[in-house]
Amino acid sequence: MSKVFIMTDSNSGITQAEGKELGIEVVPMPFMIDGEEYFEDINLTQEQFYHLIKNDASVCTSQPSIGLISNMWDTILESYDEIVYIPMSSGLSMSCKSALNLAAQEEYNGKVFVVDNQRISVTQKRSVIEALKLAKEGYSGSQIKELLEKTKADSTIYITVDTLKYLRKGGRITPAVALMGTLLKIKPILQIHGDKLDKFKQTRTMENAKRIMIDQAKADLENFLSYDGKKTNIYVDIAHTDNLEEAKKFAEEIKKEFEFIDSEVANLSLSVSCHVGPGTLAIAITKELVK
Repeated sequence: MSKVFIMTDSNSGITQAEGKELGIEVVPMPFMIDGEEYFEDINLTQEQFYHLIKNDASVCTSQPSIGLISNMWDTILESYDEIVYIPMSSGLSMSCKSALNLAAQEEYNGKVFVVDNQRISVTQKRSVIEALKLAKEGYSGSQIKELLEKTKADSTIYITVDTLKYLRKGGRITPAVALMGTLLKIKPILQIHGDKLDKFKQTRTMENAKRIMIDQAKADLENFLSYDGKKTNIYVDIAHTDNLEEAKKFAEEIKKEFEFIDSEVANLSLSVSCHVGPGTLAIAITKELVK
């Protein structure tokens, strides 16, 4: 039986300390902030990040260098037969495609399996946990990749933002739309499903936004996330950006609405936070992987 090692990137929300506890490697995502390079959870904490963007620092995401990834793989393969690498969605970053190209090289062919299952944040973390279970059960790297990609559509995230400022700065809406939306106090609701971050609906208050997200999550359960009539085979997670107390309150509301096997309140990845800013709330629904 092959020894399979699991690794991911910090977009999963898994910290370096949590990675050590789980026995995995977490690639720190790089950021350029006012012309300087930072690495998430290495020399850039959540608190530092939000302090910088609230003070209008120029922030943009980047991708890990091929050299860093290659060196990590080489070191791991000294002790393991195979690697399963679960990066953030290929639709939201080029880092997945870069890793896939690297894995196709002769020295990694048949040894490194890059998973493109279009997950990010808490849904990506769920994939990592599922991969660890599969590896412990004796599944090979190729089998784990196949299962995770086969079930890539079995999750969805809904996000509502506190301000349109960061969507404007990221170019997802125009300055005119942002100004009008701010004047009208519009709260857009965004969806991450598959490979895109798209506008879903809009409303005027955070309370209405939360209600819309809950109702749509229920509809998704009926339409494509439930099976065999069960509702206890899902994970319902709450994610936020620098908004912990509101996220905890939202989690309590969620508990009254859903039956689920597990839940957590987590930080949205900083890569998403760059585009949505602080004060954001999200609900993530993920179906348990069925072999």
